[in-house]
Amino acid sequence: MADACARRVWLFDLDGTLVDSCPAHEAAFRQAIAEVAPGLLASFRYADHTGASTREVAVRLLGDTEEAARLARLKQRLYRENLGTVAVFPGARRLLARLTTTGRAAYLVTGGSRASVERTLAERSLDAYFIDVLTGDDLPVSKPDPACYAYACEHWGLDPGAVVVLEDSAHGVASAVGAGLATIHVHVAEPAPGAVAARDLEKIATLLDKDAETAAEKDVEVSGAC
Repeated sequence: MADACARRVWLFDLDGTLVDSCPAHEAAFRQAIAEVAPGLLASFRYADHTGASTREVAVRLLGDTEEAARLARLKQRLYRENLGTVAVFPGARRLLARLTTTGRAAYLVTGGSRASVERTLAERSLDAYFIDVLTGDDLPVSKPDPACYAYACEHWGLDPGAVVVLEDSAHGVASAVGAGLATIHVHVAEPAPGAVAARDLEKIATLLDKDAETAAEKDVEVSGAC
């Protein structure tokens, strides 16, 4: 964990990582499926699709058809109508603020649609923390494909050796680890293969606070020696 937290560039997932939005996404999917393709509702498991864009999930369910496009549009509208139920996870703002004060760079890599992501960030006052955002509308593939995070690094000109990724799902972890990036699997006790676990964001923020305090103490010692 300490090695991962020492990295200077942080790539964040959004849904389920920084905001507790998965219940709202699942509810929107279920309501949309019930209207567009009710026969699929009984077998639908949201956990099977975490990390994928809404359009990709719709195509998996209904093929590349107009019905899939209608399902995706309806789901996205229903989700945005219920953004009021989406809360920021404890420690998220503290962690992002600490990254800013310690000179680290934060980016967002999410499978959500740009309209939903931008509205979520703005309404939860998270948008100012990120240098840039890639959404499911921008990425060439969805998680768990490693090309998702490989594209992000190439797009922003990032050194993979300086990057750490924060993800909440096994699909997201697989994408980041597959791209060769240090990865923290948050909100879990046992991480997916290749990642280290953090039970919550508060734990990571506390570790960064301690590192900052240690660095300040060393600066004082050096100053005193002079």
